[in-house]
Amino acid sequence: MEPSRSLGWPILLGVVLIVSLVALTVGWVLVSIAAALGWGNAAFYWAVLAVGAALLVTVLAGVIVYFALSVKAIALSQRQSNFIDSVTHELKSPLASLKLYLQTLTRRSVPVERQEEFHRFMLQDVERLDGLIDHLLDAARTLNRRPAATDTVTTIAPLLEQVRSMVLQRHAVKEESVRIECDPELKVRGREADIEIVFRNLLDNAVKYSLPEPRVEVTAAVERSTVTVRVADNGPGIPLSQRHAVFRRFVRLGSELERSTPGTGLGLFLVRSLVKQLRGKVTAKGRLTGQGSVFEVELPAAG
Repeated sequence: MEPSRSLGWPILLGVVLIVSLVALTVGWVLVSIAAALGWGNAAFYWAVLAVGAALLVTVLAGVIVYFALSVKAIALSQRQSNFIDSVTHELKSPLASLKLYLQTLTRRSVPVERQEEFHRFMLQDVERLDGLIDHLLDAARTLNRRPAATDTVTTIAPLLEQVRSMVLQRHAVKEESVRIECDPELKVRGREADIEIVFRNLLDNAVKYSLPEPRVEVTAAVERSTVTVRVADNGPGIPLSQRHAVFRRFVRLGSELERSTPGTGLGLFLVRSLVKQLRGKVTAKGRLTGQGSVFEVELPAAG
């Protein structure tokens, strides 16, 4: 939601409440004056009573809505605080690790075997930082961009294979950990860069939350004029009550203090935003057998 839109509703509601309270006060004064002067026009009193009752209901409804908006704002503030904590941790951890390895290499004589091991760990830390920066840049571009119609056509199979390779390398898991079943000629409407971000986030989450032995299955099929891609994992799954909330900005399940899996709470928000811009739909479901989650993405088919 854009900042101007998010601020517009509370401001408009505040103006309506103030006008209603002023009208109630003026009506109360008029009724008091009329009663003091002994004016016995029943129609006047009934009209003022009806208007006053309507305004009172408006004020009560406005107070309830304002309270709901306040609770929502507090929740968003808490999620933003958690997001800052997560990003700070994600930045400091690999930087501290890199610093330690570099100090060891420069101050001591390290055997060649250990140097190779250090270089491998340092490369993993750099890739972790690179992934975090890409994630934040993707979020910034998505939030600041307006949806636009596009006639671009993307072949989905090679893109999924490319994303699969990236995720396998990042998490250092076996090739059979992620299986893809997709028609090589399957095409969807949308920019390749946007679709790549969608499935990179979904596959990355599927593997990350299924470690140490992930079993991720990606299937794609045409259903009428829609291409449906399902990403199923063997992770802990998402509670039914949270399957809609996980797509909100900065939302991460569980306690921030007890969480061990890295993340920022922006991945699924990016997925939902981009899929919506592509005129598609994304939903989170549970697996019919065993534990795990299924994310179902529907995109307009091309050709």
